[in-house]
Amino acid sequence: MNFNNTPIDWDAVHNVIKNATSIMLTTHENPDGDGLGAESGLYYHLKEQNKDVRIINYSPLPREYKYLNSDNIFECYDNESHDDWIKDIDLAIVFDVGDFLRIRTLVNTIEKYDIETMNIDHHPHPDDNVFTYNLVNLSAAATGCMVYDYLKVVRDKPISKNSLLGIYTAMMTDTGCFRYSNTDNKCHEIAIECLNIGIETHKIYQHIYENSTRSRIKLMGEFLSNLKYELDGTFAWFIISNEMMKVANATRSDVDGFTDMVRTISGVEVSLMIFQQNDSSCRINFRSKGRYSVNDIAKEMGGGGHAFAAGAVVNGSLKDVSSKVVKATSISIEKKMTDLL
Repeated sequence: MNFNNTPIDWDAVHNVIKNATSIMLTTHENPDGDGLGAESGLYYHLKEQNKDVRIINYSPLPREYKYLNSDNIFECYDNESHDDWIKDIDLAIVFDVGDFLRIRTLVNTIEKYDIETMNIDHHPHPDDNVFTYNLVNLSAAATGCMVYDYLKVVRDKPISKNSLLGIYTAMMTDTGCFRYSNTDNKCHEIAIECLNIGIETHKIYQHIYENSTRSRIKLMGEFLSNLKYELDGTFAWFIISNEMMKVANATRSDVDGFTDMVRTISGVEVSLMIFQQNDSSCRINFRSKGRYSVNDIAKEMGGGGHAFAAGAVVNGSLKDVSSKVVKATSISIEKKMTDLL
């Protein structure tokens, strides 16, 4: 089954899920609202169907999404405590991953026990992907919207409030609170359904976006003071080093949203964050207002993503990666600027 940006037959998908007794749900490392919300949205439906289902992620749940975990449904992978269960499951459903390797050590576990996989994603994947079942819809505003589509087809009853809480989280975060160009009619229709069932959408916003730690604010001040501009301010970039993280006493979740913030600066079309993971690798994140695509640059660096939101992990020292990525990005944007003339 390979619905790679082709119309998805949700009934066929349902036959696979229906025949699975035990199912693991997972998403990429350093999970965001879309991956976590999609997991939560499907989890509660599967529990209603009396499935043996667990959410097991490589990374721990970020604190701003704790409200999704009132039933303690999110687990952080540990081979000693999880492999005995995982080895016998029928299906692993992977959400919003972009690249199978982004679930890190869970890849080895899935392959070790020869587990069937189902990919549900709105990021591009090659036709020769590694998944048993590949479901990709590039036009979906969020992976959570795909979960919504599935539930609308297969449920006799209305979608539960718990599932809609996850779906709303996925949709809201991946549309930038309905500000990005991927916001469509369906997003607003889902939001209305969530409001009608009693979801307090303003509280979700507060949990995620009005809950900054002091360390995040300190780190924000540091990188904004050293923001770099290229191409007459069309391209802005910044570094988050290990030393900056240490001085601010910050965690990785404190960094979320920084690239989006820089993109809001007047005149900036593309923003780039270079985040030092360790002495030999950096994570890079691109955001574009929509004039210039950035996923081609990310792909050149071994990553990928959406046209205007993409990223990659690049091996090398912070200095070398910064020089390489900034140069490649400047060249790419300058060429696109020329092509538009």
